[in-house]
Amino acid sequence: MKIVLATRNKGKAREIKEILGDLDLEIVTLDDFPEIPMPIEDGKSFKENALKKARLVARHLNMPAIADDSGIEVDALNKRPGIFSARYAGENATDEENNSKLLHELNGIPFDKRRAAYKCVIALALPSGAEETVEGGCQGFIALEPEGNGGFGYDPLFYVPEYGKTMADLSPEIKNRISHRGRALAKLRKRIIEILKPHTLP
Repeated sequence: MKIVLATRNKGKAREIKEILGDLDLEIVTLDDFPEIPMPIEDGKSFKENALKKARLVARHLNMPAIADDSGIEVDALNKRPGIFSARYAGENATDEENNSKLLHELNGIPFDKRRAAYKCVIALALPSGAEETVEGGCQGFIALEPEGNGGFGYDPLFYVPEYGKTMADLSPEIKNRISHRGRALAKLRKRIIEILKPHTLP
């Protein structure tokens, strides 16, 4: 069965494909369908944004679609940047620009007051109209400076106490197991396996 990842974010697509790669799926992304515009992420929550993206793509292509909306919530910033994580430093901001702004906002705040959480909601939408969402999270702190060369987004700043490293310093195997996205996808796997059964296909 073919399933579409409703994203053009290569980092997200890579992680999702790695985690679901052992399933009997042909996984494609919106890079394979350049004519489809990305919906405006104007929802008030990760869940609203994820569902909006998945619904649009499933309806447009008449194929099952998975959409992810995720971000980072920092306690000292009243849970910002939250749903605005990808555009924290402005529309089309780079990861480096977003990280730089976050460090600037936290300037002078000691490490032990920089508690943060990565949050992820993944929506699955079927052409039949059926849909559901799963959530995942990961607790940590915002480092005083970027560390590590892996990952994407805020990974160079997201320090995981359990491993004494930032997400960007962890191996892909460990990150995919403990990350917010990895935990959400672990829940979604069960549903995807169910819809792979012939009698439940839309």
